[in-house]
Amino acid sequence: MDKDLILELPTDLQSIEDAVDYVVARCDACERAASRLRFNFRVGLTEALSNAMLYGNGHDPSKRVMVEVRINKVMVTARVTDQGVGFDPALVPDPTTPDHLSDVGGRGLFLMKKLLDEVSFNDRGNSVTLVLRLDGDGVLEGGAQA
Repeated sequence: MDKDLILELPTDLQSIEDAVDYVVARCDACERAASRLRFNFRVGLTEALSNAMLYGNGHDPSKRVMVEVRINKVMVTARVTDQGVGFDPALVPDPTTPDHLSDVGGRGLFLMKKLLDEVSFNDRGNSVTLVLRLDGDGVLEGGAQA
C-alpha cells in the first residue's frame, strides 16, 4: 500500500525535528529497514530540510519548504523543495578532500549521498529527491551497520 505525505514547512529550523519525526512515524511498512530508517533516512531528510531553509530560502521566514513523501513496500522517497534560486550540486566540493576539510559547507550533501540509496536534484537545483530502499542490507559504506 502506497502512502503519500505532503508537508509545507515554514523556514524555521525548529520545525525540522517534528517534521522528520512525523514522516518516520508514518512508515509502518518499514520494519525490515527500521535501523536504516531511524538513522540514514532521518539524517538525510534533516540535512535536506536544513539546507533548504538555510541556503535555499536564505533564512527568509516568508518562504516555505515543501516536503513530498511516498512510502511503499520497497522504498521511501522524499522530495524537498525550497523557494530559492537553486544551485549546481556539481560545484559543491567534496568536504573529505584535503583542500576542503576546513570548508563550512558541503557536509550535508556528502552525508545525504553516503547514507541514502539515491540522491538527485532537479535542473534548477532547488529540489532534492532522497530514496531509501527498504530491502537494503543496512550496511553503510565501509561496512558500518546503521
